[in-house]
Amino acid sequence: MDAISEYQKWKQQGESLRSQAKQAMEARFRDLLAEAAQIAQEYQRDFGGGLKPPAPVTAFRYKASAVQKPKKAAPKPEPNARMAELQKRRAQIQKKIEIAKASGKATKNLEDRLYEVDDEIHLAGQTGPK
Repeated sequence: MDAISEYQKWKQQGESLRSQAKQAMEARFRDLLAEAAQIAQEYQRDFGGGLKPPAPVTAFRYKASAVQKPKKAAPKPEPNARMAELQKRRAQIQKKIEIAKASGKATKNLEDRLYEVDDEIHLAGQTGPK
């Protein structure tokens, strides 16, 4: 065999070995990271605090919210509560309009908001309990 073919064979074997090593290191990293996350979760659950990683490691963060069950949606307010909320918003906007008029400022945006709240009140009154 000449030197060129030996070199090419050696280079090909090196690439194959490099690829195998890369895959093995990536798999080991994922396994260690999964184990670290599980330990952090267990530590937080048992002791109530988070673990601090060693000084050189700054990127690993365990987020408990990613593993916990999703929170339930807030219940929709009852129609009477919704109507009371809309009436309160309407009163606040009217007060702002009066203040703006007294100081000579533009009130178009506030009047538009008042119109929207009035519309919501009207719609809430139609879909309320009968």
